[in-house]
Amino acid sequence: MLFDSHAHITDEKFDEDRSELVQLLRDNNISNVVNPGVDTKTSIDAIKLAEEFDFIYAAVGYHPHEVENITDKDIERIKELALSSKKVVAIGEIGLDYYYDFSPRETQKEFFIKQIQLANELRLPFIVHDRDAHGDCFEIIKKYKAPETGCVLHCYSGEVELAKEYIKLGCYISIPGTITFKNNRKTIEVAKQIPMEYMLIETDSPYLAPVPMRGKRNNPSFVKYVAEKISEERNIPYEEVCRITRENAKKFFGV
Repeated sequence: MLFDSHAHITDEKFDEDRSELVQLLRDNNISNVVNPGVDTKTSIDAIKLAEEFDFIYAAVGYHPHEVENITDKDIERIKELALSSKKVVAIGEIGLDYYYDFSPRETQKEFFIKQIQLANELRLPFIVHDRDAHGDCFEIIKKYKAPETGCVLHCYSGEVELAKEYIKLGCYISIPGTITFKNNRKTIEVAKQIPMEYMLIETDSPYLAPVPMRGKRNNPSFVKYVAEKISEERNIPYEEVCRITRENAKKFFGV
């Protein structure tokens, strides 16, 4: 059984066949999926889907792309949503994105901090988006994450050394389908060297489909290819990768 720790199955790319997708996941040994929001609407959608299907869970929050025009009232709304359902297991996805810079960097940092503080207040783990913002992201988490608050670096793209520093803070590292991409030695080395007890796996569906599904719409059933690659690189049984990462995810999200 596999636990996809991060998949956007409420994305519009699944609008025409979401019911069929859910059945596909049940038929392909997907035990659980966490579906994160990126703003208020998608957070509401995530909760609705999670309440409809027992094996799906929701996270609520504002992605860095979406924070340019929000206010503290929007963060209060995220708090209300987090408290509205027991199927909400995390705040996220939140963080920094300096690759696209769709929102001003200072605004990104401001609302990243506020959402970490919300996670601390609610005693929920948080899911971090970090693209080309490794230094600022690490410093903010180091400063503002409460010791008892869980944190996962979703779709991790940093170096091994930084991953180990995050683990010292009690953070988890989530390995995406990019580990299967040709010549992606950085992610492979991370997956080989970090302690297995701090590893999650994900698809980030509908994006980043792994080999051999490159070019297709990604979905959580493809998380098996991530587990297979980790098994190959660490030279441990595939079933062991599935078991450990599933147990880690259940512990991290409290499900």
